[in-house]
Amino acid sequence: MEKIIYTKAAELEALIARPSMDRESLDKIVRIIFDEVFRKGDAAINKYTYFYDGVTMSDLRVSQEEIDASEQLVDETLKAAMAIAKENIEKFHGAQLLQGSKVETTSGVTCWEKSVGIEKVGLYIPGGSAPLFSSVLMLAVPARLAGCREIVLCTPPQKDGLINPAILYAAKLAGVTKVFKAGGIQAIAGMTYGTESIPKVYKIFGPGNQYVTAAKMAAFSEGVAIDMPAGPSEVMMVADDSAIPSFVAADLLSQAEHGEDSQVILVSIAGAKLTEIEEELQKQLQSLPRKEIAQKALEKSRIVIAQNEQEVLTIINMYAPEHLILSVGNSDYLAQNVVNAGSVFIGNFTPESAGDYASGTNHTLPTNGFAKSYGGISVESFTKKIFFQEITRDGIQNLGKVIEVMAENEQLIGHKRGVSIRLEYLQR
Repeated sequence: MEKIIYTKAAELEALIARPSMDRESLDKIVRIIFDEVFRKGDAAINKYTYFYDGVTMSDLRVSQEEIDASEQLVDETLKAAMAIAKENIEKFHGAQLLQGSKVETTSGVTCWEKSVGIEKVGLYIPGGSAPLFSSVLMLAVPARLAGCREIVLCTPPQKDGLINPAILYAAKLAGVTKVFKAGGIQAIAGMTYGTESIPKVYKIFGPGNQYVTAAKMAAFSEGVAIDMPAGPSEVMMVADDSAIPSFVAADLLSQAEHGEDSQVILVSIAGAKLTEIEEELQKQLQSLPRKEIAQKALEKSRIVIAQNEQEVLTIINMYAPEHLILSVGNSDYLAQNVVNAGSVFIGNFTPESAGDYASGTNHTLPTNGFAKSYGGISVESFTKKIFFQEITRDGIQNLGKVIEVMAENEQLIGHKRGVSIRLEYLQR
């Protein structure tokens, strides 16, 4: 990992810029596939499933028999672990279910709000070499808590044309209503337009590579809401002399193994044991099953050397990491002053993988700097707010003049008349 000594935020931003593809080429591929799915539906989904996944599909929908059979194919130890993770996710997200109380803004004027689950939501779950069954729990559990009526899941098939049983079992456990064998751009297009098999949804959720992220942005341009522009995974780790080198190396590698386009940034401060950390990185890398993937990710990663906590905060808030790990003695100070991060892991015994799987927080988080303006997935992500107001006779008399003055000054006389005609009625 290349070492950089922090000088100016503007210079550092360029030096630790995230890897990216040519945007024009990416959008062109997305547009071609979207247009074909719009025109040909399932046939286009099948075409691109064969092209990208090497699988010929006869039926896109996963049958109930396949879903039920998954229970027998998943190890009991894994099922028990999933049950605990699901329970923790439910506890954390269930606490977010707050009902707005009625507020009397003016005597006789009462306002309130109601959260309503989005009726149809689509969940995208990456497959391939690392099927992310944990993402099923992270997305479907809050969707069900929010009251979504239809929860559609798309995930790419394995070479045998089936879906990884752990994904199907997680889907059943979390309350997914329909599962489809479709991945990548074509899956996002299918949920955007609807096909003979895949329903059109109102909002699409889920992680993915740059192709999936670009496809979600295209879906948004077609009128389908998305959770966030979540792309390749990333972590920023801050370490000082209290950090344990083997822990630091393990956390950096746990992120690097996600994909070749992942990025890890280590920020060192106050005597961090960099030599030991680098030795541990190489040692642990050798025994990692996904060594080649992690190695390529590390080639694009960086070590930034900071002099003090203020520089560290500047670096964190400028980069806006998806995951932020604070392995420092004064972690509370840094945590309280972070304003741009997706999820924060505090202390030597809080690995990023805890949030990925079972602590209870959500692991679908903003990447690529979007933590400056987006937060991670919550129950609220699956809801919409409906506002209500009720005004009595006294209320319209108390507030009416205010509305009339404002409407008249915006030259919207019809708006003013909507109040005036009521006030005149009450004066009869």
